[in-house]
Amino acid sequence: MADRAGGRGALGRWVSYMLALPLALVMIAPFLYMVAAALMSQPDALRRPALENVAAALVALPVGRFLLNSVIFSLAVVAGQVLTSATAAYAFARLRFPGRDRLFLAYLCALMAPGVLLAIPRFLLIDALGWVDSYQGLISTELVSVTGIFLLRQFFRTIPRDLEDAARLEGAGEWTIFWRVIVPPSRPALATLAVLAFADQWTCSRSPISGGAFSGRSSPHARARCGRSRWASRTWEACTM
Repeated sequence: MADRAGGRGALGRWVSYMLALPLALVMIAPFLYMVAAALMSQPDALRRPALENVAAALVALPVGRFLLNSVIFSLAVVAGQVLTSATAAYAFARLRFPGRDRLFLAYLCALMAPGVLLAIPRFLLIDALGWVDSYQGLISTELVSVTGIFLLRQFFRTIPRDLEDAARLEGAGEWTIFWRVIVPPSRPALATLAVLAFADQWTCSRSPISGGAFSGRSSPHARARCGRSRWASRTWEACTM
């Protein structure tokens, strides 16, 4: 009986693998096509690889600098979002103060505003501070994530209050409770937020538009997606007039 159960389990795994393999190929195909097209000339984009395309791209643009800027920008924003989201979520989930739920509802209402709607106000703010084309200009407007606050608040609410009350009986303050009681069991949620924030900021083009001026601090994604866009060029000219 055990041999039959083991055989059925192995057969089920092989069937699952056979069903998952075509789906995996469908997901990987666009990335494979992207790499293949980068190695081919424009007239023969599907026939003859051309490795000189990569060399020409590295010479034409400082791609290494773009990638370094993306790493610095993404890591700084991730650190800021995790810190601000965790502290704000702790206040909304564990502290009691007047208007707490209404204030949290106002935060959620901010999610309804499209990100592109804030591009010009962000640029005007960064320009007034003199931070155009600087790291602080790129990073400062992305340090708070309403989605991250909501995610961590919901997770913090699942932590038993008995742990918090026991820490208070031992004389722990709010900051000690936050770091030693709330943060340790919340590491999976914090890691999830960090991964989501990094993925979002690595491909983000809003901040380079509003704070990078399409210069050396713009990421390769921003240049690829917006650098040749007529709409982006006209919008940038309107902002800088």
